[in-house]
Amino acid sequence: MGTPVVRVEDRLLVTGRTSFVDNLRPPEADGALHVTFVRSPTAHAHIRSTDIAVARRAPGVVAAFTAADVPIPPLPPVTGAEAMAQPCLATDVVRYVGEPVAVIVAKTAAAAEDAVASVRVDYRALQPVVSVEEAARDDVLLFPAAGTNVAFRRGDGGDGVQLFDDCEVVVSRQLSNQRVAAVPLEPRAALCVPGADGRLTLWSSTQTPHGVRDDVAARLGLDGAALRVIAPHVGGGFGAKIGADAETIVVCWLAATLGRPMKWAEARGDNLVCHGHARAQRQRATIGGLRDGTLIAYRLEITADAGAYPRVGADLPGTTMGVAAGPYAFSRVAAAARSVVTNTAPVGAYRGAGQPEACAALERMVDLFASEIGMDPAVVRARNLIRPAAFPYRSPRGTTYDSGDYPRALAAVCDAAGYESLRAEQARRRARGDSRHLGIGLSVYVEISGWSDGPEQARVEMRADGTAVAYVGTSPHGQGHDTSFAMLLADDLGIPMERVAVVHGDTDVVASGVGTFGSRSLQVAGSALRAAGVGLCQQARIVAARALGVAEQDVELDRSSGRWHAVPGVPGLHGARAGLGWGELAALHGVLVGEGKFEGTTTVPFGAHLAVVEVDGETGRVDLRRYVAVDDAGRLVNPLIAEGQRYGGIAQGLGQALFEAVVYDGDGNPLTASLADYTPPAAPDLPSFELVRMQTPSPVNPLGAKGIGEAGAVGAPPAVQNAVVDAVRHLGVGHIDMPLTPWKVWSAIRDAGRLRDGEVAERA
Repeated sequence: MGTPVVRVEDRLLVTGRTSFVDNLRPPEADGALHVTFVRSPTAHAHIRSTDIAVARRAPGVVAAFTAADVPIPPLPPVTGAEAMAQPCLATDVVRYVGEPVAVIVAKTAAAAEDAVASVRVDYRALQPVVSVEEAARDDVLLFPAAGTNVAFRRGDGGDGVQLFDDCEVVVSRQLSNQRVAAVPLEPRAALCVPGADGRLTLWSSTQTPHGVRDDVAARLGLDGAALRVIAPHVGGGFGAKIGADAETIVVCWLAATLGRPMKWAEARGDNLVCHGHARAQRQRATIGGLRDGTLIAYRLEITADAGAYPRVGADLPGTTMGVAAGPYAFSRVAAAARSVVTNTAPVGAYRGAGQPEACAALERMVDLFASEIGMDPAVVRARNLIRPAAFPYRSPRGTTYDSGDYPRALAAVCDAAGYESLRAEQARRRARGDSRHLGIGLSVYVEISGWSDGPEQARVEMRADGTAVAYVGTSPHGQGHDTSFAMLLADDLGIPMERVAVVHGDTDVVASGVGTFGSRSLQVAGSALRAAGVGLCQQARIVAARALGVAEQDVELDRSSGRWHAVPGVPGLHGARAGLGWGELAALHGVLVGEGKFEGTTTVPFGAHLAVVEVDGETGRVDLRRYVAVDDAGRLVNPLIAEGQRYGGIAQGLGQALFEAVVYDGDGNPLTASLADYTPPAAPDLPSFELVRMQTPSPVNPLGAKGIGEAGAVGAPPAVQNAVVDAVRHLGVGHIDMPLTPWKVWSAIRDAGRLRDGEVAERA
């Protein structure tokens, strides 16, 4: 193994010499005004009136507006009736706590915040609809014109009799995949500056600068050329920063209308309450098979919470259905889903985007099936995994899996963890009646990565100084694109990676781009970059042949030196032996250019995770003792970056399993509005992860690459959940929903004890 290539981005980041939106100081933004939103304190109400007269006269305030003053058309629903469109500022009804009702523009952020308190909104309370069960009944409609609260409906649950008619054992369970928050290190932010010609420049904390440009232009009725979007360094996104949100669109409207630079930086509390919620599925899962451990059939029925407006989160149950079969060779799989609107913050994409929900349900059911037939859950998994010879494999849900070796991944994680020794230790503890219970949990997962939503294009320019500049349409928010793309191009061109500059995140400089999400960047943009490198070499070959006095087919690139030579034995002009470097060719010809394009198809990464926990039977506290993971993302360009992605994904998955939940009361009030109430894991909560490498190249792109960004978020939650339930299963606990907090675990142990005591009393 060679010396790891460290990320070139990190020096700026760790020394604090980089710029995020909130600390940008471009000269053209001098005197920027500060934007703050007046947000609804109630979940569901008619707006009788909004009085901003006092706010307009407040010290430092420049302007204040309500929806009546802001002629921006609403954001169309991703799915559902047009009546469910989301206004940028609430008009006659508010539908969740935190919904923007008015906007204040002031000379300072403090003045804007102070003015918010003087805005008087007269609300007439409406009945809140908080749970998906309430919403599905349609007793109270959030959008009466739509006639229903259902925004998405697809699939069918299958005929239960037919689906399971040849099964000896059938297990069914109600499951909850709780609502969580993305919690990016940098909340949302926007800085918009109008030019003298009226053209807008927007700096946005986004994953998709070209998408933001198109979204804002569409809402403001602008030609795309009238708006430039720049994504500087972005402090995390995780799916929550795809596209333009309502607040960013309003900021741009303000800049255009008032002719002044506008700046908005979201507070952490607003971010937790209003932005980036995800998961939020209620599931009914049923699994059936034979007593020898063979799995035959599976059914997953989903009711998903879309929040107040059916944005992208409303559509994600379709993705959950697509990977419902997971890595197992089921004969039959049925799935049905619906999304309903509720008086809670809109749900969006978050690391894995519909796929962690599928894995959590299936892997929990495999453990329940194993428990029902009295078989080790590792044995049940090994017996039913799709075999390598079956690839490419079409699942019963119609999803094509490109390549894989699932049995090898499971065997590797069990070997690395010492699975049999762990089971022996567990048996010894139970035999001596320890109050600290050992649990071992497994998950084997697949996920879809490389979502296209259109092709990525790349452009490479070679300059006379021998440096290459790569222009790519994906825009990173922590993934290490500068390093990985420079490594790819340096390898293809035979030059040091220090001589490669990677440019992204500016719609004026990069002509087009889809963006960074769904673990797509390396396999899609990287493949486009490779094609651009090929195009650059084709142009260089023509120039080199002319300069060396030989035919084009007699010229080759020596990648060890980065020089173009005539092939051995071919006579050429003086100097042919020494060849020509890239810079020399560019000096002869002018800037050399190569362009590439790639859309391709999705890939299916996979892996196996194993968690070892201790559960204190007296308090319900869960201690994660070990975490072992095998994640196969195809051929790796930079294993160090891949490991970083694995660490981050696992940490977020463990957060969902053990700590995190967005909670509302019955009136739709958020109870987790600060990091004192919403608790992502911290370093002391986690052990060092034991990461096992495995690479199964994909045949569907020239790099053989698959995605790695979401692996941990998919595989970790069910591994930990299974481990915790396994630890207390001998006490009579059959299932505990996430997050596995001490209170929930202790309550499950207590309730199981009461049930056992009641059974003993009844028999007596």
